[in-house]
Amino acid sequence: MGIPAERIERLHDLAREATAGADVDLAREYVRLARRIAERNRISLPRRFRRFTCDDCDAYLRPGATARVRLQSGHVVVRCLACGATKRYPYEDA
Repeated sequence: MGIPAERIERLHDLAREATAGADVDLAREYVRLARRIAERNRISLPRRFRRFTCDDCDAYLRPGATARVRLQSGHVVVRCLACGATKRYPYEDA
């Protein structure tokens, strides 16, 4: 793991902690900074990071606090409570 990837992971942890502490604006800045680092170094963001950030408003999505998570047939629906953007991820029933 290189330095940019380590920094992105650290920013992800900081964004999660900031959202838990109700500082949504600080978490949004951490997400924006991590995305800029990924673009500058031409690396992709980890799946865990992409799943918990809003593409439209850069908010860190925390289920119950900044995001609403619902299960529908064959996919998970995540809605950002800040801007209303919706993301869907497929899953398979066990």
